[in-house]
Amino acid sequence: MKAARIYLSVLCLTVGFLFGFSPAEKKSKATWIWQSEMIGREKQEILDFCKSNDINLVYLRIEMNKPYDYYRDFIREATEMGIEVHAVAGHPAWSLKSNEKRMMNIVHWVKSYNREAQKNERIRGIQLDIEPYLLPFWETDQKRIIREWQANVQVFTAEVSKDEDLVASAAIPFWLDDIPVPGQEEMSLSKWMISKFDTVCIMAYRDTLSGQNGILNLIDQEMKESDELETRVLVAVNMKPLDEDHTSFAEEGPALMNQQLEQLPAHLAQHPSFSGVAIHDYRYWKEATPLPPATKQRYKGTYIWRAELIGTEKEEILSFAEQNGVNLLYVRLDLEQPTSYYRDFVREAREAGIEVHAMGGHPIWALSESRSKIMKLVNWVKAYNEAVSTEEQFHGIHLDIEPYVLPVWREDKEKVLRQWMGNIEAFVEETKKETSLEASVDLAAWLDKTPTPGQPELPFSHWMIKQLDHTTLMAFRDRAPGIIGLVENQMKYAESLQKKLVVAVETKESHEGNGISFHEEGMGEMDRQLDLVTKALDRYSSYWGLAVHAYDYWKTGKE
Repeated sequence: MKAARIYLSVLCLTVGFLFGFSPAEKKSKATWIWQSEMIGREKQEILDFCKSNDINLVYLRIEMNKPYDYYRDFIREATEMGIEVHAVAGHPAWSLKSNEKRMMNIVHWVKSYNREAQKNERIRGIQLDIEPYLLPFWETDQKRIIREWQANVQVFTAEVSKDEDLVASAAIPFWLDDIPVPGQEEMSLSKWMISKFDTVCIMAYRDTLSGQNGILNLIDQEMKESDELETRVLVAVNMKPLDEDHTSFAEEGPALMNQQLEQLPAHLAQHPSFSGVAIHDYRYWKEATPLPPATKQRYKGTYIWRAELIGTEKEEILSFAEQNGVNLLYVRLDLEQPTSYYRDFVREAREAGIEVHAMGGHPIWALSESRSKIMKLVNWVKAYNEAVSTEEQFHGIHLDIEPYVLPVWREDKEKVLRQWMGNIEAFVEETKKETSLEASVDLAAWLDKTPTPGQPELPFSHWMIKQLDHTTLMAFRDRAPGIIGLVENQMKYAESLQKKLVVAVETKESHEGNGISFHEEGMGEMDRQLDLVTKALDRYSSYWGLAVHAYDYWKTGKE
């Protein structure tokens, strides 16, 4: 990998760049996650933290006894947010020749995982964090340990470099520049280590930039060595409480840490090797970060089924949304319209704080024979988003399918469910492929009483919730207790998966009897009942708000 990057640098120099990246390249901002169980129990919290702190690189410790599937969702969602995930592993004893095999296990695991993973689920690099100076015999047998450490590093980087897509990196302390390489006393151990890796994180564990014992002075030699060797450098600081206060920002807090780190690019501008910062580690950084004062904003959404309304009453729709606190629109698309037809509407909606999700659907879209119709919608939206500016892009794609109105549902429900499942899997896979689009569906809330084909113990609604970024449960009742009763078990299940649910109600006149729609009660009563729903469901992190079906009926509904 190192050799390939150096070759690339020679090419880049001819067009004014320096070893593969330009001075204008976006810098990395990294953190470590040492407790891999966190991505299972607080995936969304981690991703939200990364987003709010501009983190675009995560060093994730891998527990190799966990199945590959344990890591796929987290890595895919991180990748879609622009966050690279690198595996990190290490132990002081890995510096010893006797532990070379243990060290190499992580390389073999990552390569095996990546072979089976989709492109956006792959691990982008492997970092070693060995720190042999923590061994009890470091002081008494240092030269032998260094020689064996060097040998292990060479084996590691040689194997990683066989995969051109993998980055080899290491975390090293700033003081290795004071230690000579055994047998090569003119070379510092820091320079030798830097020469072997694509990227190094220099653990500059201090709480100030300036002064004799400040970060800038302590890393000066390593920055010069990295410039010479054309190796990327991240400057790492610590948020973990330590005995010596000056070695951590734990006492000063994240605000002061950020102030110091924001000054680094200006101070290190003369070093082309400087590529960003890293904060050790997520757990301590998160614990030290004050919680935002406001809770997350709930959705209040509605549906626009008639695509022609985007052209005929754009201002009326946006005005109605503002008056009613709507911040989510499911908009059915007419794919015969040109790209320009939607651009102004989507941009003005987004400027007003409204997410716009492209919508399509029909009962027959549950059947395998109609999969191409779903793919046509997905590919149209992806092509549209690529052709327009960021503020004109759709936030997601939403399907409304409802096959239970088809005669075949009564004839062979399991067959329909199996085909529906296949279509949803294809929909999610294609939607998420190289995009950040959110995939969502409408789902009848009563499908929690229908078993999943092949998994009779799993309610079908639970299977569906697991597949999507968010699911809108059609809980068409006109009293809060009835709405809550339809969705509460699904709220609990979605919370266990850190999935988002929206609860939808009806305002269209219903011919299924009383108790289905708010058409008779009016919009004022609907608001009162939905307030009760929110108060009851607010304790679930999976509850993301409400949707009213649909704009046409809501705006003309009686008060």
